Amino acid sequence: MKVTDISSFSTKAIGDLGEETAATYLRKQGFSIVDRNVVRKTGEVDIIARKTGTLHFVEVKSRLCREFPQDEDRDTAFDPSANLHNAKIGKIARTSEWYVAEKNWEGDWQIDGLLVWLRARDGAAFVSYLPQIL
Repeated sequence: MKVTDISSFSTKAIGDLGEETAATYLRKQGFSIVDRNVVRKTGEVDIIARKTGTLHFVEVKSRLCREFPQDEDRDTAFDPSANLHNAKIGKIARTSEWYVAEKNWEGDWQIDGLLVWLRARDGAAFVSYLPQIL
């Protein structure tokens, strides 16, 4: 088992590692990754995945932590979902609509969130999937 201290990683590196962790998690849950880091003038979608005929537009929020939060702590300082505010979700929705129209997608689609806590001392991850945040 390789232990890697990630405490000195940049914010961008933490975000990239969180997105990679999220993609791995989604694959393990039976999703196929369709696209990543889709940018349009309306905003960006981190991951577009498909499962059972539904497209999932997934916004990933990552947070570096010393220890994984316990259930009662996840709504406080450790919570990366604080960055999933209405304005951000609105941008994701507009970008998702753009993507659906561009690809002529006629099936179901939804916007999901995925929270990733990355432990500084070893890079281990705790993931929480939030389906249908809008």
